[in-house]
Formats: sequence, C-alpha cells, structure tokens
Amino acid sequence: MRTKLALGSVASLLLASAALAAPTQITIWMVSNGPIDNIWKAATQSFDHSHPNIDAQIKFLSNDAYKQKIQIALLAHNPPTVFYGWGGGLMASYVKAGEVLNLTPMLKNSGSRYFPAVFDPIRLNGSYYGIPNQGSQPEVVFYNKAMFTKYHLSVPKTYPQFLEVASTLREHGVAPFAVGGRDQWPELEWFMYFVDRLGGPAVLQGIVDHKAEAWSNPAVLKAGQMIQQLVKAGDFIKGYAGVSADENQDVALVYAGKAAMLLQGSWVYPTFLSSDPSFTKQDLGEFTFPSIPGGKGNPNDLMGNPSTYFYIAASASKAQQQAAKTYLADVPFTKTMNKQLLSEGVVPPVKGIDSQVAGAPHAAYLSFIYHIASKAPVFQEGWDQALSPSVAQSLLSNLSEMFLLKMTPAQFAAAMNATLK
Repeated sequence: MRTKLALGSVASLLLASAALAAPTQITIWMVSNGPIDNIWKAATQSFDHSHPNIDAQIKFLSNDAYKQKIQIALLAHNPPTVFYGWGGGLMASYVKAGEVLNLTPMLKNSGSRYFPAVFDPIRLNGSYYGIPNQGSQPEVVFYNKAMFTKYHLSVPKTYPQFLEVASTLREHGVAPFAVGGRDQWPELEWFMYFVDRLGGPAVLQGIVDHKAEAWSNPAVLKAGQMIQQLVKAGDFIKGYAGVSADENQDVALVYAGKAAMLLQGSWVYPTFLSSDPSFTKQDLGEFTFPSIPGGKGNPNDLMGNPSTYFYIAASASKAQQQAAKTYLADVPFTKTMNKQLLSEGVVPPVKGIDSQVAGAPHAAYLSFIYHIASKAPVFQEGWDQALSPSVAQSLLSNLSEMFLLKMTPAQFAAAMNATLK
C-alpha cells in the first residue's frame, strides 16, 4: 500500500511539474501590412526564444477579413488573447461590453515613451485600454515637386494660397487633386481638416458628446460649402467618384502626372516608394493642410492615425493576460524594431529617436512626419473610428452624397443630427 501510494505521489508530482513547465500560450491577431508583417513575425519569434515560459503565436489577416473575424470572435466571447484595433467609438464598444482589460497601470510605467496624442483614442473615463502597435500616420498633402517647379508654384501655407495653386494647375490642364471617392473614407479626410481648421477640436467633441444639433455647427456647414466649391470648380480629378484609394489608384494618379496633389495618410508612402521609386525619391513632396484665415483651429493639428492598438482580451485566463502584458511590454518599438520600421518608411510613435530617424533611408520624409506627429497639439483619429460604427457609416454615406452635389450642407447636417437622437 505504501509503495503504491509513493508511486502515485511521484506520478502526481511529475504531472504537476509538467503542467508548470508547459508554456502559456497566447495568440495575437494583427491586420496584415505588407513587409511590416515580417518585422512583427521576427520580433515575436525572438520574444518566444527569450521567454521559454510563453508561446506567442501571431496571425495576420487582411483588413476586411480581420474586421469580420474579430467581430465574430467578440460576439462569441472568444477573441484571441491579444487583438488589433482602432480607438474611439470602436474601442468604447469593447469596453462597454467588458471585452478588454484596463491597461492604465501598465501604461503608468511605459506611457511616457510615446507621443502624448497617441493615447487620446484609447482613453475612456480616465482609463486607458490599448498599447500602440503601429507607426504614426498623419494625413498630409503629397505633391509633385516637378509639376510645382514647372508652373512656378510654392507650397501653400494658407487656404487662399491653396486655391491659387489649384487655379493655376487647372489653367494648365492639370487636375489639382486626386481623391479616392469610390471608397468614401478619403473624402472624410478633407471634411475633417476643414472642420478642424475652421472650428477646432471642440466641434467633434460636441458631436461625440451628443450635443443637440451638434452637426449644425457653423464649422460643419462651412466645411460642406468649401468642399462643394472645390467640386464645382473642378479641383478634384474628373471621375474621382470612381477612383479607389483601397486599390491605390489615387496614388497612381500622382506619380503618373495625372494629378498634382493628394491628401492622404502617410500610410501611402510605402506604396509610392514601391510603385515608382524614382518619382518618390526625386519628385514627391509633402506639406501639412493649410491654415484657414479666421479659423479657430491650430494649423499644427493633425488628422489621421496617431497609431493603431493592441488590446488584451478580458476573457483570457489570468496566466494568458499576464503573458500578454509581458509581450506588449517587451516587443513593440524596441531599438531594433524602430530601425526596421523606419527602413520601410514607417515612423514609430515614440519619443527620443530623432537620431535614428535622421540616419534612416528617406530621412527627409521621415523627419518631416516625425516632427509634425511628435509636436501636434491635437492628433485626431479618423471620425469613422472616433464615432460609433453605425454613425460612422451614416457619415461616410451622407458625405459622399454631399461630394456628389446630391445633398446640400444643410441637408447633410440635418441627416447627421438625426443620428444623435
């Protein structure tokens, strides 16, 4: 009996030891981003080698496939341990559903290394829920420098100068602006900048806070009028409503010399670089959206993606949650990763890497993006992310109608005010 008991005890101890030795498995889902995937894959493999008690597996999905799959996983309360997402209204829905961990304590230790504006989209009621995982991607005006030289044009600092440049280009038979109207969201970039330059960030805050008639703010109405003035003047390339930004057709119009300028996120720079390296190195320039005289907005404010984020699933086990915290503390934006990202034209949203930026390939472009992103008083994420998914879809649809001159600014405001009720 004693022998059997002793053998049983040994077996139990061996099983317990094996259980303790088994690494904690965590899964990470991320939206695929071309060559950036390999950087994260290598960083995850390196993490696994240095953390034998954790088995981290990263999976990449296309943007549309990811949005569908993560939604299904969240509805089933079975998401991956760590998952990719945006901030704003989408993040708020995760929090309200109890799907994500509060990461405020974690960020107290590491938050100071990031650009301040990075945290606005992941803050809710004074708490923070995400960890940055991508470069800062401000929306800027890309332009053809050779074309500007040919027609003796200077980079505009104010909106009246912007219009003068557009007028000169039209006179020479050149489309001033490319825009991917087919996908709708690129039109939002114009709208956001007009509203910000005219009324400042308080306009969006009133909308987010569901203030009565918030969409009837004078800045919103004026922004609609200014958009329609550009449309009527022929400043957007002919057939813009059929141009797809998702298929990089707007970028192609610029490097092919069909349009002189493109308001787009800095995420398109790698596409310029891979599609036409010679044009990108010699003739591609960038400038920030101009100021509007009399407007309340700061001309240094930016629209775009301060970053995207990783969230930790509240449904994961305590061991998985702790392993995920270790992963998110150790992997993003190491010196090695920063160097690799910069080589791909991506600007990490972290402070104190000026020398790395200056020494990277494409240093002039990267330094421009790094400077404006790190100094921006306000860096507003896209309104289609800041607002709830249903309101965001109404915004895109109604804005498209306004671009097509099928809806007046007043009608647009009335339709959007209906979403506040």
